Amino acid sequence: MRYVIIGGDASGMSAAMQIKRESTQDDQIITLEKGDYYSYGQCGLPYVISGDVQSTDDVIAKPVEVFRQKHGIDARTQHEVTAVDPNKQVVSGVNLENDEPFEIEYDKLLIATGVRPVKPDWDGIDLNGIHSMKTIPDTNKIITDLQSEEPETVTIIGGGFIGLEIAENMREIGKHVRIIQASQQLMNPIDYEMAKLLHDEAEQQGVELIFNEFVQRFEGDQRVEKVVTDQGEYPTDQAIVNIGVKPNTDFLDPNVFDLNDQGAILVNEYMETNINNVHAAGDCAVDYNRVKQQNDFIPLGTTANKQGMIAGMNIVGREKSFQGIIGTSILKFFTLDVARTGLSEKEAESLGFDYRVVSIKTNAVAGYYDQQPLHLKLVYEQDSRKLLGGQAVGTTGADKRIDVLATALYHNMSTVDLLNLDLAYSPPYNGVWDPLQQAAKKTL
Repeated sequence: MRYVIIGGDASGMSAAMQIKRESTQDDQIITLEKGDYYSYGQCGLPYVISGDVQSTDDVIAKPVEVFRQKHGIDARTQHEVTAVDPNKQVVSGVNLENDEPFEIEYDKLLIATGVRPVKPDWDGIDLNGIHSMKTIPDTNKIITDLQSEEPETVTIIGGGFIGLEIAENMREIGKHVRIIQASQQLMNPIDYEMAKLLHDEAEQQGVELIFNEFVQRFEGDQRVEKVVTDQGEYPTDQAIVNIGVKPNTDFLDPNVFDLNDQGAILVNEYMETNINNVHAAGDCAVDYNRVKQQNDFIPLGTTANKQGMIAGMNIVGREKSFQGIIGTSILKFFTLDVARTGLSEKEAESLGFDYRVVSIKTNAVAGYYDQQPLHLKLVYEQDSRKLLGGQAVGTTGADKRIDVLATALYHNMSTVDLLNLDLAYSPPYNGVWDPLQQAAKKTL
């Protein structure tokens, strides 16, 4: 049996290892990676800028040689797949090292190609000093540019997860940081009143915020010198553009493969595509959202690893279904932890839920022990009080609450159920009523 996997990162190699455990000596596992690196933690890359993570090498979980030598996987680098022929069960592409074409037949295929940053067609986008951050080479280019050009002002286009993490780490090395955001707030997945806490933190940390402005072009003589929006001009020495991601599925024929509007591959609970013997997993595929009860597209490393494992099990005949996502995430932004799960109020409204919200400001631990303010918001159905989502922002304790809330959402619990939970209490960790339960009491 020949198993072919396109993509050598989280979902691809989770699947490869799962297949390896179930395969025989006669089976062949071939992985095709367009870049040079396998299995690395992309979420750690912004912290290499400040030195909190010493090197991009430190985020590599397993070098490609380990897969080849220890696990016997035919792990290839610099192999870009450009087409899949489901009728012949062949993948074809180009070996970028020698510019030679290749064709490989498969018995089972997994597409795990991930996503890439959106590159807008703004004038000047290719000037020196303009970067995005998604891969190890991206990060190394930014660091080399910082060291060689010593920019004083860094402008970040996009106030999402990566943009905010880059902002924090750029400030840590003494750069003047500006964030330009097309919407009215940072972190669009959370509601405005929670995002306002991030705005206050950014200003306290010396980050310049520009809202409701749309970048039109970059200007400069070979190197970027200015960002021009629809409302103003901003001098800059370096720019980092992270305004979203797009699934790496351009090599698939949309008349053959079922894709959603964003280009993500439609899969069922067993990670099967609409094509026989072809599975897909990770950021290039859709996620079933348990709260929305519909397919979603929230590319996260946690989901990619789970989907890859499940795809690998199904590929070798061990039936296992993917149970879906809740939409849980967390971000460190200077002194704040920012976490969310399920639906925001904005999402609940747009999806037509008959919802209510409760927001509180409380203390993450016993008030007499320490002052650790925590802002908490719950979204729930009006009549049933079934939980729909929540957000937490504070200097400590947001991670604990959001994980409890994510577990509750997974099990379709209500705010009343939250009150019945037996949660840990000790003054350094909590009050006698956990903040989640304080909020839940207000829904009775």
